[in-house]
Amino acid sequence: MPSIQKVYIIMGVSGTGKSTIGKLLSRALEIPFFDGDDFHPKENIEKMEAGNPLNDDDREGWLIRLNELAKEHKSSGAIIACSALKESYRKVLLKEMKNHLGFIYLEGSFELIKSRLESRKGHFMPLELLKSQFDTLEAPTEAITVSVSLTPDQVIQEITNQIQ
Repeated sequence: MPSIQKVYIIMGVSGTGKSTIGKLLSRALEIPFFDGDDFHPKENIEKMEAGNPLNDDDREGWLIRLNELAKEHKSSGAIIACSALKESYRKVLLKEMKNHLGFIYLEGSFELIKSRLESRKGHFMPLELLKSQFDTLEAPTEAITVSVSLTPDQVIQEITNQIQ
């Protein structure tokens, strides 16, 4: 598949498979993948590891950094995994990106995501914070929306069909 000259934010609560789907989509579209979690400041990671949800102030600098990353790849395209739970967060990510940035929302029920997180090892997001993420989530109205009840290959197929 030819490269798409756009930056896509793979979004959703923790446990939806943003990193897995992001890496697969990156290969399919032949554009780089970046995990937004890698751009969190140390303080944010320590706060989440301690079981405390991030607030808007904690997220602000992180979202600005991800917007800068998106702008760096505006002409070549990229995939960035980022929860982007609130409309206000998505507005920060969209700054100076307009038609160059799209959102891909990985959607799943609380029960499905909870069962996934319970079997997950080595991630800093404790299960207890999942409820706070669902409470914070403002589902996007303008996004490619795909159910995570599908297999990863089916999710990629759904996304690429909707991108074309």
